[in-house]
Amino acid sequence: MRTFPHAVTPRLKPMPQKRAIDFSVLDVGTSKIVCLIGRLKPVDTGPLLPGRTHRIEVMGVGHQRSRGIKAGAVVDMEAAEHAIRLAVDAAERMSDCRVESLILSVSSGRLASEHYNATVPVSGRPVTEYDIQRVLRAGTDHSVRADRSVIHSMPMGFALDATHGISDPRGMVGDQLGLDMHVVTADAAPVRNLILCIERCHLSVKTVVAAPYASGLAALAADEAEIGTTMIDMGAGTTSVGIFSGGACVHTDAIALGGHHVTLDIARGLSVKVEDAERLKTLHASVFPGMSEDSGLIGITPIGEDDRSAPHHVPKSQLIRIVKPRVEETLELIRDRLRGSGHAMEAGKRVVLTGGACQLTGLADLASKILGRQVRIGRPIGARNMPEHCKGPSFAAAVGLLVYPQRAGEEHFEAARASLRTGTNGYLSRMGQWLRESF
Repeated sequence: MRTFPHAVTPRLKPMPQKRAIDFSVLDVGTSKIVCLIGRLKPVDTGPLLPGRTHRIEVMGVGHQRSRGIKAGAVVDMEAAEHAIRLAVDAAERMSDCRVESLILSVSSGRLASEHYNATVPVSGRPVTEYDIQRVLRAGTDHSVRADRSVIHSMPMGFALDATHGISDPRGMVGDQLGLDMHVVTADAAPVRNLILCIERCHLSVKTVVAAPYASGLAALAADEAEIGTTMIDMGAGTTSVGIFSGGACVHTDAIALGGHHVTLDIARGLSVKVEDAERLKTLHASVFPGMSEDSGLIGITPIGEDDRSAPHHVPKSQLIRIVKPRVEETLELIRDRLRGSGHAMEAGKRVVLTGGACQLTGLADLASKILGRQVRIGRPIGARNMPEHCKGPSFAAAVGLLVYPQRAGEEHFEAARASLRTGTNGYLSRMGQWLRESF
């Protein structure tokens, strides 16, 4: 069976458990770009959030209006590079640190999940570390299409003969050792171009993390991730989904609809500028008529008229009639994707919403009605020194990127498989990155 020697994105090594280490992360979205610089400190005493080994202290925050990005993918390299430089520079100034490498989020490229099973014989003897490595190699020995890139490769659990759900089979006996592997993939070209854009800023990419997985790491409580919860990250250009069960991400998906599509609907429906439509959405839009004064009027300035012209007035109910169908379409698509995913049981009865687009008034109630689940708005937890304006759901993915190094060791990739190449990551670049990481 053919493997994927050029389809694996850069991998992050497991972080040291006994010393503090600094990480820089970059969340590139359609509406904004966020750079965080944080220090992960090991804690010997005191409470820690389940699944975390270090405490996160944010040292620098930089965020910038996104340019040259559409649906999470680069469409204008020069504009995107400039916006990324500004966001990174702001974080460097705040932290007084220099950024050389980043952990990058990705929401573009039609994120999708693939599941594989592998078995190896153990002939009735106790399972050893060598057997575990054999089945892990077998689990990663599969092929993906040449145009797809592997983002995550996560072992979901081991099995011995007919016994499934074993977390650590060492020392146990059986005839066949099995493994369930969850692989998250994305279209290679958007991921490659995003990495290339980062490298044009004279930065290297440590690893790439799927946006819904990062948001789940930041916003889900331990019990939610254990019993089964659906994470929906509603960005401006994409809405991505992560299903968490048993403390792990078991499924991902994404659709190319988001908050910016609502903004464009308002701009077309009311014949106003896109920036005016965004302001109207933020200040006045709702998805339930009862949550806004139907008799109230809002002033708009149609395209082509200047500020000296008398403003036109439209009822708020007209704005709601424009916004609600698009939000319903997005949620119904998510509902249908969840039903067809084969993971309806793991998805549970809870939904957590993150991303800037989830802050639309009444959206949580509408989502509960359409999805038939309990819905709450998720915010990043467990990050110290975050500015107050950065504690909302739109910063969940960025904080989750700082959580990810603590979970990176759970993934398994063949060491011989090369990283996704962009044309700028040559031998000298890799050698320099090794020196920076090792000394």
